[in-house]
Amino acid sequence: MAKTILIKNATAIATLGKEQRLLQNAHLLIEGNLIKKLGEGDFFCEADEVLNAKDKVVVAGFVNTHHHFCQTLTRAFPLAINSKLFDWLINQYPVWAGFDHEAIFLSTQIALAELMLSGCTTSTNHHYLYPKGQTKFLDTEILAAKEIGIRFQPTRGSMTLGEKDGGLPPDSVTEFDENVILDSERLIQTYNDESFGSMLKIALAPCAPFNVSKFVMRESAKLAEKYGVSLHTHLAETEDETAYCLENFGCRPLDYLEEVGWLREKVWLAHGIFFNDAEIQKLAKFKIGIAHCPSSNARLGSGICEVNKLRKAGCPVGIGVDGSASNDSSNILSEIRQALLLTRVKYGAEAIKVEDVLEMATFDGAKCLSRDDIGKIEVGKCADLAIFDLNHLNYSGAEDPLGAIVLCQATTVDTLIVNGEIKIRNKEFVDFGLQEKIFRHREKAKKLLKKAGVL
Repeated sequence: MAKTILIKNATAIATLGKEQRLLQNAHLLIEGNLIKKLGEGDFFCEADEVLNAKDKVVVAGFVNTHHHFCQTLTRAFPLAINSKLFDWLINQYPVWAGFDHEAIFLSTQIALAELMLSGCTTSTNHHYLYPKGQTKFLDTEILAAKEIGIRFQPTRGSMTLGEKDGGLPPDSVTEFDENVILDSERLIQTYNDESFGSMLKIALAPCAPFNVSKFVMRESAKLAEKYGVSLHTHLAETEDETAYCLENFGCRPLDYLEEVGWLREKVWLAHGIFFNDAEIQKLAKFKIGIAHCPSSNARLGSGICEVNKLRKAGCPVGIGVDGSASNDSSNILSEIRQALLLTRVKYGAEAIKVEDVLEMATFDGAKCLSRDDIGKIEVGKCADLAIFDLNHLNYSGAEDPLGAIVLCQATTVDTLIVNGEIKIRNKEFVDFGLQEKIFRHREKAKKLLKKAGVL
């Protein structure tokens, strides 16, 4: 018989979605990896484990829709701390050229630990950097994610257009077109699981128009259609990118995406700052999702995504922490708060509610990843839950439970449940040695900076 967990006496359980319901003095029963019962008031049943959620708020586990785990090794990078995107990239490529499997494994686990401690239960990762001679970095990420226990949807990224061919990155960190496509198909065949409640799905993600060939963009779209997997890339992040596309392709970034066969369902794009009104309607026609990365966009001075226009048109807009060398953090709670604040700066205080940004971080994030089994507290959905203790110092004086976790600079989840298993209890990992990984990660970061002549 499947294991059961009863959460009882919850001060609040937020179902969100269209109903945006807030259950009070509520209970939730997990059976196996699914939510079995949900309601208000006292509920008694036999369960293998009972969690008393008095003075606690329960929300669906957050879905992180865009990230670069490896960048945790170059946070607050000294040569790019005051740079815009293109300069920021150029300054860091020499360090990233030193990445090996140890760097990928450690950076993955550090990024995921920070995400999980801030309430994230599902994350994607856009890894596109393969220095000459290095292969199978995504296999290493998958191994690292499985060990820590998160639901994972990594993307096979790539850069094939180096400096000698008119691209932005140095040739030392680019790949050959054919190798990218072969490895993309290998990863799908080896790891992709499209079943309900899957813990591992693969997506394809050529990096951006300024560092990947048209061949890779087109062939990736064909592979995605063949296997039914999602597509992801950076698009419309900066005005420099728009200028590059106009100069090199004779069109704007979204027109280029259409030319290479990417305007289709099961596509989500990172950033999406510089879409005009007509382009937003085109995106909505194909239900293309946007990973909104507010802290990274603010840090690099890129701009503010048109969140309200995109959502009103019908595009799912999720939350992405991005970086962690352009955000310098993998705290998704912080990113949810920043999404609220920047949208209000752009549209006004009444333009977006606390419940809206929580929905972006859960239900809409799941839609970006083309999933309907996660992102909502509902009977029959996967049991991915984040529980926050309202007795925490940050929340003292806050009587609105959802307002508390979004507005009060929350940092750490009390309990995290992924696929029906408790991964964090009393703000600490149940079976993952974090301190040892932090030490190894810091040592690796220093070695990489020394090797590149930065230290």
